[in-house]
Amino acid sequence: MANRQPILRIRKNEERSFLSKLLIKVIFIGIALLISALFINLVTKLDPLKVYASMFRGAFSTTRRTWITIRDTALLLSIAVGLTPAFKMKFWNTGAEGQILVGGLVTAAMMIYLGDKLPSGVILLLSFVGSAIAGAIWGFIPAYFKARYNTNETLFTLMMNYVGIQIVEFFVDVWDKKQSHSVGVINATNQAGWFPSIFGQQYLLNIIIVAVLTIAVYVYIKYSKHGYEVTVTGESENTARYTGINVPNVIIRTMLLSGAICGLAGFTEVAGISHTISVKTSGGRGFTAIIAAWLAKLNPIVMIIYSFLIVFLNKGAVQIASDFNLNEYASNIISAILLFCILASEFFTNYEVIFRHKEEH
Repeated sequence: MANRQPILRIRKNEERSFLSKLLIKVIFIGIALLISALFINLVTKLDPLKVYASMFRGAFSTTRRTWITIRDTALLLSIAVGLTPAFKMKFWNTGAEGQILVGGLVTAAMMIYLGDKLPSGVILLLSFVGSAIAGAIWGFIPAYFKARYNTNETLFTLMMNYVGIQIVEFFVDVWDKKQSHSVGVINATNQAGWFPSIFGQQYLLNIIIVAVLTIAVYVYIKYSKHGYEVTVTGESENTARYTGINVPNVIIRTMLLSGAICGLAGFTEVAGISHTISVKTSGGRGFTAIIAAWLAKLNPIVMIIYSFLIVFLNKGAVQIASDFNLNEYASNIISAILLFCILASEFFTNYEVIFRHKEEH
């Protein structure tokens, strides 16, 4: 009796060239645009081309909008880069929101208490160091319990977000003189602790800081001894122990780094963008950055593309809602279709579907 094979099989394909992977992604983006066009036409009765043009205008219609899009891309990228070392170690850090908040809180405190006592440059330096330390502490706490007691890091880091939110709420109420649950713009008159403009560009320093962090993390993961230990620990803790790697130390060290970078994202947000602090400072970016990190397969350089794409879709969704009087749900559906198809393309770049051929007997 002939050995009957299944009608179709899914097999991992590690031999696809870069060009073939790129072609698959382009095809799926095209499919996403077609599906979105059908949705736009059938549900909203609008011209899809006009809707896509509106999305582009939302991100790039003016020089200011272009810089804001780049600024927001850099901020999301910095958080995704911060998550990378932890995720590479398979430590599921869902606490970036809290790490951003405590970093931003320390920055706001420096601006409030030192704004009329020290030069702005000194405040910025202290805020940079303080926010990194605060984020590192927020990463250290779940890492210690994971290394010592093997606690669930996903739940632990998630709960730390809520602790961070309550701490920020407490200090906002302390600093709020008008009892409006908002500290308002900090140091609006003297701009102490604000990022300075460079070559006339308000957000250039934001971009420079994130660019340096991105390159540094890429080199750290790919070429350093510590990065090698992170990768080995993520692949197998038993193998790591067999090769002499101190796994608890790696876990703690890596989360100190991950938390510190996310804390610096809070510094960038408060000192370089909003110049205020609230529970909305993180803005859900800690969770959005997880999408960017995974789509890029934890490659910090590739994260630039996906961070930009997510920010572009968000800006486009807002512009569509404004231009065509659509509610946010309709515009978010379009963004979701595009992201879903991009996720689907990841499957077909890594796997292939093999159909059973008819065999002659």
